[in-house]
Amino acid sequence: MDAKLLEILVCPICKGPLVHAREAHELICRADRLAFPVKDDIPVMLEEEARKLGPDETP
Repeated sequence: MDAKLLEILVCPICKGPLVHAREAHELICRADRLAFPVKDDIPVMLEEEARKLGPDETP
């Protein structure tokens, strides 16, 4: 995923920063505890597509 794109992407819900989980192919919002999928190097920034992080997952 392009580093410049990662710099400008924010969470669509809280507008907070995202963490790129490369191995899981996800962008994680720590504040909302959501993981947005990255499919074919394209982030899917839709709330309904996001996965809620479990209580044992560290964002």
